[in-house]
Amino acid sequence: MYQIIHERPEDAALIEPLLDKCFGPERFEKTAYKIRENINQLPELSFIVRDNGNLLATIRYWPLLIGGNAAAILLGPIAVEPDRQGQKIGVTLIRKSLALAQVLGHEIVVLVGDPEYYEQFGFQNASALGLEFPGPVAERRFLVKELADGAINGVSGMVEGLNPASEPMSEAMKSKEVVAGLSTFSPPAEA
Repeated sequence: MYQIIHERPEDAALIEPLLDKCFGPERFEKTAYKIRENINQLPELSFIVRDNGNLLATIRYWPLLIGGNAAAILLGPIAVEPDRQGQKIGVTLIRKSLALAQVLGHEIVVLVGDPEYYEQFGFQNASALGLEFPGPVAERRFLVKELADGAINGVSGMVEGLNPASEPMSEAMKSKEVVAGLSTFSPPAEA
């Protein structure tokens, strides 16, 4: 039985090999990695999945701005140990982390991924809504999801990384009290 917990500094040494295994070293050339290059991940939304001390999966989120003024977060990477894929670990991790992001006051989530997979979580084409991605990306893979009704209304423009140390963040995004109360998740019920 596995457990979803917040990522800890010591987990980084295990996460990188998992990402290499799932995406290869060429992942660093992708535009999503370039956006994340000079910003810090959001620790309150960075999780790992462990089973008997073994790392099974990881998910991270990053602060963004859209059009220079609309706050958003970037989902990714998410990776699941290849021999454990298909067991709903990734689905559970995405659902629970999106629910927490909503509780923390985030309203817009952006990602680059397969629309056929991510539409189950409510993601839709971001380009069709007027959002732009800075660099090469297949338009069909550039996706967005509202965590608050109407959050994307009137939002358009380029997606860029936001360094929370140098930019103002909403109080909900900084909420240590909420995060402390939601530090671990139970595994999903067996289907």
